[in-house]
Amino acid sequence: MRDRRAWHKREGVRAAALLACLAAAGGACAPRLAPAPTVTTPAHPDYVYPEVPPVFTRPELTLRLDRGWAFLQTGDPEAARREFSAALAANPGFHPAEAGIAYARLAEGDADAAGSAFDRALARDPAYVPALVGRGDALLALDRPDEAAEAYRAALEARPELPDVRRRLETISFRSQQAALQTARETAASGRYAESVAAYGRAIASSPESGFLYRELAVVERRQGERARALEHLRRAVELDPGDRQSWLLIGELLAEGRDLPGAIAAYEKAAAIDPGGDVAERLDEARRNLALSRLPKEYAEIGKEPILTRGQLAALVGVRLAGLVEANQRRQGVVLTDARGHWAAPWILAVARAGIMEPYPNHTFGPDIGMRRLDAARAVRRVLDLIGLRRPALAEQWNRARPAIADLPFSHLGYPAASVAVTSGVMRLRDGRFAPGDPVSGAEAIAIVDRLEELAR
Repeated sequence: MRDRRAWHKREGVRAAALLACLAAAGGACAPRLAPAPTVTTPAHPDYVYPEVPPVFTRPELTLRLDRGWAFLQTGDPEAARREFSAALAANPGFHPAEAGIAYARLAEGDADAAGSAFDRALARDPAYVPALVGRGDALLALDRPDEAAEAYRAALEARPELPDVRRRLETISFRSQQAALQTARETAASGRYAESVAAYGRAIASSPESGFLYRELAVVERRQGERARALEHLRRAVELDPGDRQSWLLIGELLAEGRDLPGAIAAYEKAAAIDPGGDVAERLDEARRNLALSRLPKEYAEIGKEPILTRGQLAALVGVRLAGLVEANQRRQGVVLTDARGHWAAPWILAVARAGIMEPYPNHTFGPDIGMRRLDAARAVRRVLDLIGLRRPALAEQWNRARPAIADLPFSHLGYPAASVAVTSGVMRLRDGRFAPGDPVSGAEAIAIVDRLEELAR
């Protein structure tokens, strides 16, 4: 708009000067020309007026240029070309007229001829902004957006105050990004991951500050098995957008897969701070649990493989998996155990004894290496359920009132109450209607029992 106003002003001044010249010299200073049309509404407001550099001092050249531009803006590109060509014939080096011819060709729909004419103008002056902008317009018409963008950038480098040109460049960038993004998503969906990665690279080149592009690229790289690159791009995503919850979740998953559990926990905490909904709490709990497990003695990891569970192993399982419940019920502070010192499970043995979950023997021993029978396990289970029942009394009443029929444990059996509660709660299972109180408990069975207790304790 500013260029158009400037042109109109220049045209008036130049026309007045020419009239003065004609009056003074009897018409010898310029050819006799028909009046130029009056421009009311420009036909091509986006075209950049080919301003005349100070090196050109002949007023008739400028007059021809201004007349040509007036014809062009009133929708007569053919008449415009005649004027521009006349100026060029008068001075073959007058590159503003070459740019005018190019704009006229562009208005006629001949982008190839327009591009050639713009190139001729730029050969005279490589930094000539009107020709740079016009060349970009011609290239865009020829569906060569990348080259058009280069021309627009060159124009903006020489004249940063051209908002229309900046908008054109932004439009090209957006369209390029959208096309590349569509290709990237389609190729990813069809399993063509290498093509997808390349397309995401093009989208990012068009919009390097769009964090979500790095996240989507990371998802594809993860599918490729490129965990390190995926993590790198996810970190870039949250650098650009710290509130990108999904990227923080993915960072947590990748770090958890790589056993960087402290890092995974930190990432999940970031996601939870943004929005605690969904399964972030579950992922965070799992990572914290796995971190705790990773710091446990190696003997703990072997419990599930044991054919016969020991008392020390059960104490460790309960102490680790039900730590909150156990720690909240440390009521027997005076417990003395003479055989737990030096045992790998000593901290949890003492904790479950103080919580009353597993009783020491009368001689102040715990017997950490004694094998567990199912009835022994049921007694420990009942005590855990009693603690859970303090918070869930309705369930506790249901467990304690039930009288299930157990084929090998009559109501009168001293072990029946513990077995009954263990079975009614769903923590332990009958075997063909039998409890099998004397059968050993395997490590795998013990883990399943503690899994159910942990679920009830939540």
